[in-house]
Amino acid sequence: MVAITISGANGRAPSIAKKSFPLTIEVGPEDTVETIKKKVATKCPKLYTSRQKLALKGAKAALTDELTVKDIGLASGGELDIKDLGPQLGWRFVYFVEYLGPLLIHPLFYYLPQYIYGKAFEHSELQKYAYGMIMAHFVKREFETLFIHRFSHGTMPARNILKNSGHYHILSGLLLAGDLYRPGYGAAASSMKNTIMSNPTFLNACLGAFTFFEISNLHTHLTQRNLRPAGTKTRAIPRGYGFNLVSCANYFFEICAWTVVLVMTRSAACALFLGAGGFQMAVWAAKKHKNYKKEFGKDYPKGRKAMIPFIF
Repeated sequence: MVAITISGANGRAPSIAKKSFPLTIEVGPEDTVETIKKKVATKCPKLYTSRQKLALKGAKAALTDELTVKDIGLASGGELDIKDLGPQLGWRFVYFVEYLGPLLIHPLFYYLPQYIYGKAFEHSELQKYAYGMIMAHFVKREFETLFIHRFSHGTMPARNILKNSGHYHILSGLLLAGDLYRPGYGAAASSMKNTIMSNPTFLNACLGAFTFFEISNLHTHLTQRNLRPAGTKTRAIPRGYGFNLVSCANYFFEICAWTVVLVMTRSAACALFLGAGGFQMAVWAAKKHKNYKKEFGKDYPKGRKAMIPFIF
């Protein structure tokens, strides 16, 4: 066993446990950073493991939980810095809250137009299709969150939940619902009569394409789930349907599904949501693609793009 001293980063001990630091714990050379965090949490219960950022003395980069004491060069003892990351929320809870917003907001606009638009009116077939497709999308997202996704990072700062939820609650919730279910898209609207947006063949084609892309997206999530055994953070190269062309096939099919909604509705709010979401997914895809190539090197398929086949 060796002794490791843990003190506050930049000389500032975590405010919720100032009197406990500097703190000395004993570990073995093969113990992991996660083990160190658990021992810290045992002595300072308020600093549960996901609130802790451990780094080598004077360094800024966080040590990953899988590294051993020997890996970080402290097999003979030494010092670590600790930083309190603040209250944390589990990613599964965060995603559940994000997708719950549209599931609550869209029914309000759809079923209570008299209170929102000042009058009741008959919904057009387009509005009925759009409502069913959007609700199905977010029900699917909730199902995936609860039963399919495995998260490499367990938590995020609690303060970020408002920012994360805002994208869905405002853009795909209030703005999209407010635009789609207004009287201008209603059955009696002159702009809807005798147009392609009231054509059953067009609407059914859009529904078919949307369903195809949603099922494809679900398939990619199942592929990703099977890459990571339960309870681990194992990473592997995704292969198979969609992934033979891009690193982030799930993002590609997500964008395709929402593009169908945009083509069907011609909604400015849908275009805004798709544009904002597409940009963010492109940023994430570029980062993931780069990390895949760095991690797997020559084993990673050379012909793949990040998110859009043959383009990006």
